[in-house]
Amino acid sequence: MQTGDRFRSLDLLPGVLSVTSLLILLLATGCASLEVREFEVVVYGGTAGGEMAAIAAGQDGASVALLEPGRHIGGMVSGGLGRTDLGNKTVIGGMSREFFVRLGKYYGKPIAWNFEPHVAENAFNEWLKDAKVRVFLGHRLERVAKRGNRIISIRTENGVIFASKIFIDCSYEGDLMARAGISYTWGREGEEVYGESLAGVREYSKYHQFDVPVSAYDENGARLPCVYGGDRGRPGQGDNKIQAYNFRVCLCNRKDNRVPFPLPPNYNPHRYEILRRYLAKRGQDLKLNQIMIVSMMPNGKTDINNRGPFSTDHIGANWDYPEADYARRREIWDDHVNYVQGLFYFLANDPSVPRHLQDGINQFGLAKDEFADTGHWPHQMYVREARRMIGEYVLIQKDLQTEGSKPDSIGMGSYNIDSHHVQRVIKPDGTLENEGDMQIGVQPYEIPYRSLTPKRHECANLMVPVCISASHVAYSSVRMEPQYMIMGHSAGVAASHAVKQNVSVQDVDISRLQKRLRDTGQILCMEDALPPYVALNSLDGIVVDNCTAVTTGSWKTSTSIGSFVGTDYIHDDNADKGTKIARFVPILPADGEYEVRIAYTTSPNRATNVSIRINTADGIKHLTLNQRKKLTSPPFTSLGTFRFVAGKSGYVEIATINTNGYVVADAVQWLAKKH
Repeated sequence: MQTGDRFRSLDLLPGVLSVTSLLILLLATGCASLEVREFEVVVYGGTAGGEMAAIAAGQDGASVALLEPGRHIGGMVSGGLGRTDLGNKTVIGGMSREFFVRLGKYYGKPIAWNFEPHVAENAFNEWLKDAKVRVFLGHRLERVAKRGNRIISIRTENGVIFASKIFIDCSYEGDLMARAGISYTWGREGEEVYGESLAGVREYSKYHQFDVPVSAYDENGARLPCVYGGDRGRPGQGDNKIQAYNFRVCLCNRKDNRVPFPLPPNYNPHRYEILRRYLAKRGQDLKLNQIMIVSMMPNGKTDINNRGPFSTDHIGANWDYPEADYARRREIWDDHVNYVQGLFYFLANDPSVPRHLQDGINQFGLAKDEFADTGHWPHQMYVREARRMIGEYVLIQKDLQTEGSKPDSIGMGSYNIDSHHVQRVIKPDGTLENEGDMQIGVQPYEIPYRSLTPKRHECANLMVPVCISASHVAYSSVRMEPQYMIMGHSAGVAASHAVKQNVSVQDVDISRLQKRLRDTGQILCMEDALPPYVALNSLDGIVVDNCTAVTTGSWKTSTSIGSFVGTDYIHDDNADKGTKIARFVPILPADGEYEVRIAYTTSPNRATNVSIRINTADGIKHLTLNQRKKLTSPPFTSLGTFRFVAGKSGYVEIATINTNGYVVADAVQWLAKKH
């Protein structure tokens, strides 16, 4: 696996960090005519993580500058990703949660996880103003000046030099990190690098998404557009290919607030020949939501995401992006705009698209009141992954699945290991396969401070809370925007502490940092978790959680909806009905009557006819449970009182046979009746 060495810093002579000494150094380098600004903390990258870093440092007393290369702040959070990737939302605390609470106030709700782009951007702007953070838009990094293992200043292309004691790189690309000479990587490690079973090229699996065979070649034997003709790689092999990018497009179905899908420059319907062939075989059976994820946001708007074999992900078109110069990145960006705009135009207008799908897409248009200065198109491409630092500690697969506790935790992650496809390749039989997707569950895990800091000898005054030190596998989970905000918040507080203590970022007092983070609402471990997480040891009686239930069939783990008991719950994915059973077996201390209470998370998509079997001292009792019914005292509802004998002969069984929606199995509680 390669490590970055492309961008070199400007090494300056030893001196004292002050405006006067900096000007002397600038004279020596011919830069004295440039504008110089001095702050205690400089944050580069106006992503959501960057906002939190800047605000946190400012609220902790530091003078802060936030530099954004573009014209907008918020990154993907204000750039179309309105459907928040939550994982276990009970571990989303601190300023990250406060942001969603602020959005909730706008919509008249306690908290809003789904929102419109302009509402998010306005919330960021107001918060930055309140924190007195100086925001500099249109300031793209040009060079970095270092003295030894410290960054003295950075210079932007518009001729401004920013001097600071601490720098924080919150860009999606890790440009400041790279130009400061920090070790980094990109692409996928091989299995042998960190001993990760999920590393490298993936074996052929159901996630390739072509559920019917589609040829990779046209009638003349030429390879179709959007197909990689090179080597797929062997399973577990590393490469420098990265998961696909797209745009999270904000559409609107209100006639008074939509504009037609634009015809992109040089539109060629042949670019979408794979989709045309797929729809010819499957189109009549498909709904719009099966070829792209259409998540509804407030006021008739959407957050559109990739789904299916050929969708909004421009697979394989971004491999150059992490290491590319600005001009090449612009080409890749524009190509992604052209590709995704062309996809919508194709679906809305091409005669080969089945009428019901065309009618479905044409109920929408671009949202007229969003992204006015970019033609109503999102101002941020979804850079899911670019560079990744190789820092003091590299977060890897085991840290997410089996070794989640960290002594220097500064926040928590919980989202699935979620990598989008990396390449579209040709199978030996000449048909297509998408490769690289991973959707693997994790337990809530602690994020170590050391993953935000470079190696000590490389830089003592830089933190990297977006392109953090992680393998591709681990990054596929921790890359979600709530976690970027969590890590940004923690980096901002740590930066302020480093300034106050006059120490390197590696020498920040972790215990003091953790206390301050907890004081500001950060969740550092599951014991800190917020409602709706219900700790097992807080419940009376005998409680059996889903993690110890005996299951048959393939159940899926989730934390999407609360309240729930323990760290998660399971559901049947509304599939393979009749093959899935979850049995909850208690060890009861004595014979007698017990009230049996069952926990589930309610939602409109739940089954109304869940089959419940209770094995009591008086035989099997059969009940039917409506899991759409709202609970009066979440997360439990009572099934009644029954006689049981001591030991573990009794049980409660949840079955999915003939159910009419999703079936949830969370926990069962036995409460002894007092006489």
